[in-house]
Amino acid sequence: MAESLSFEDIARYPRPGMGVPRQVEFTPDSRQVAYLHDPSGALVQELWIHDITTGARRRVEAPVGDPSAPEYPRTLEEELRRERNRIRELGITSYHFPQAPKDGPTVVLVPLDGWVYLGHGGGALARLEGTEGATEARLSPDGSQVAFVRNGDLFVMTVTGNGPTLRLTTGAGNGVTHGLAEYIAQEEMGRQEGYWWSPDSAVLAFVRVDCSHIPLYPIAHQGTDTFFIEEHHYPFAGGRNARVRLGIVAAAGDAASVVWMDLGAEEDIYLARVAWRPDGILTAIIQSRDQRSLRLAAFDAQTGGATTLIEEYGEPWINLNQATRFLKSGEILWASERTGFRHLYLHDADGRAPRALIAGEWVVTGLVSVDEQQRMVYFHGTLDGPLERHLYAVSLDGGEPRRLTKEDGWHEAVISPDHRYWVDSWSSLEMAPRLSLRRLADEGEEVRLFDSPEVTPDALGLCVPEITSFTSADGVRLHAAVYASEATRAAGAPRPLIVSVYGGPSAQMVAGNWALTVDMRAQYLAQQGFVVLKVDNRGSANRGLAFETSIAGNLGQAEVEDQVEGVRFLAARPYVDSERAAVYGWSYGGYMTLRLLLLAPAIFKAGIAGAPVTFWEGYDTHYTERYMGSPTSNADAYRAASVLTHVEALRGHLLVVHGMVDENVHFRHTARLITALIEAGKPYEAVLFPEERHMPRRAADLVYLERRLVEFLLRHLGQG
Repeated sequence: MAESLSFEDIARYPRPGMGVPRQVEFTPDSRQVAYLHDPSGALVQELWIHDITTGARRRVEAPVGDPSAPEYPRTLEEELRRERNRIRELGITSYHFPQAPKDGPTVVLVPLDGWVYLGHGGGALARLEGTEGATEARLSPDGSQVAFVRNGDLFVMTVTGNGPTLRLTTGAGNGVTHGLAEYIAQEEMGRQEGYWWSPDSAVLAFVRVDCSHIPLYPIAHQGTDTFFIEEHHYPFAGGRNARVRLGIVAAAGDAASVVWMDLGAEEDIYLARVAWRPDGILTAIIQSRDQRSLRLAAFDAQTGGATTLIEEYGEPWINLNQATRFLKSGEILWASERTGFRHLYLHDADGRAPRALIAGEWVVTGLVSVDEQQRMVYFHGTLDGPLERHLYAVSLDGGEPRRLTKEDGWHEAVISPDHRYWVDSWSSLEMAPRLSLRRLADEGEEVRLFDSPEVTPDALGLCVPEITSFTSADGVRLHAAVYASEATRAAGAPRPLIVSVYGGPSAQMVAGNWALTVDMRAQYLAQQGFVVLKVDNRGSANRGLAFETSIAGNLGQAEVEDQVEGVRFLAARPYVDSERAAVYGWSYGGYMTLRLLLLAPAIFKAGIAGAPVTFWEGYDTHYTERYMGSPTSNADAYRAASVLTHVEALRGHLLVVHGMVDENVHFRHTARLITALIEAGKPYEAVLFPEERHMPRRAADLVYLERRLVEFLLRHLGQG
């Protein structure tokens, strides 16, 4: 890449050094490591297998097409699931091994081009006939059967394809599905699954989702040769949610054999998690509509009767997590923020007698693995500070946590089922990601699975962002990142300041990893002589509950205060011209851009708001109500949090960007903003993409967007 970046460089995916293997997994026998990768550096992924014993690496033969060829025509359901999972890649985007296969060759399942493909013993993938149109296909734990959803109903067949394809549910259509996670579960709750195999592969638990009572929201495609409308049952804040039931059906049975679980007397709940215990008991985590209570229930498969094992209450909300594990001993590993920081607790089989495994003013960010034989838990956390991520181990029987990752920076680990090996994905501000296969016993490196030593900031002509911090007026320590070229810092002449903002909950922008370095838009602006600032304001993730809940019931206030403090902090530097400050952001960052222009007009002269939420009644239930409550019970707060309320205060220059088929933050948010701006007599500019969703994906659209953004900033801030 040339030292001077181009608009094509900014828009290109993957980012430099970020074309790393994805979805790294060990095979069930712990003898091999599998991952998805495109060695050419493009986005057409293939499935690769590394044999730990021999060191051999091979590509699984699959009918992955030429990237220049026309894409397989996806169904609307497939396209929307790619959106929910933030998938840009083509080719093989997922694969699945059985959890506890029977003796014989390892089988792998790959969904591809609307069919299910299977590979046996490392052989080429072969199409499983009878699976056309299948979605959410998964192998049974013993590897003998495949389940999938087609046209909203759940089916099962053998991996050999011999015998009948059994239809386990009926009645899908008109807003009803079986075996598919509803929109809220996918987008907001971190639950992508809609069915779950039992450990013995004999039965399946599944969700029945009924959205028929939720009004349809139409989205018109007007940028295509043929006009058409897609419709969504979108649950707006304060409105009705999907009705969700949890059933159990025999893999060899039919719809008449379904037993429905008792989820409680209150129907308006969230089915947050579903899992089978090792002893074959089905469990679920159920969250109340107001998200202040959470309970773990176990079910009788014959009657559907429920027993509550663990119940928690919290103010102003309870965050969901993915850390619950049921041990063969009967004990329950549970994560809770009851102290204000997410930590791990061990409960007995009845859910009682909780014992904290760790403590302190830091958080567990993810559970990696549990070694029951050695009584060890492996997890990611912030014990060494929120700007880094490390792998730690702690005993189930007590003791201090031990850090396993040595190098400073950002680590993500995957551990083999036999707990002999682990894959360490590590990056830092100065180093692109590398993947190492390591031994768990001594943490030594077995082999380097992926590395790109030639990809460095110097080779790319990039500045290494400076991570710094400052204390706000009310005594809160805030972390920030600064992009400024050496020429800018050395010259000392004041340069325009541009704030890159997200600012919303459940996210962290400032971190000691390579992704921060290869923010190519920030790097381009730094090359042009601008200074770019990022601040993780109150409300952002991984700093504890008190830090996060500063925004409760009052979105867009504490966040604005902290971003303004960030500008004032950086204004003390001789090369920063805070009189020429602008801001840009996307989604919640688009909302924040508007809030900063409207609530701090003396600070920000220009702003670029991408896909902004402009009124919170127009966003979904689970996200919005967690932070704002109901629109009917908290109407004044909704009014204050809306940017439409404050349009009269606009003094700076505004550019709004939105995809017109955005099914997440609907284009209506921007349409209502434009109407309010016109009524107030306020000028604005807009860049609209008729056939883009929440994030632009087409190469031409991305290049066009970057060119328009830079032109806007140069016009209103002057040259950097």
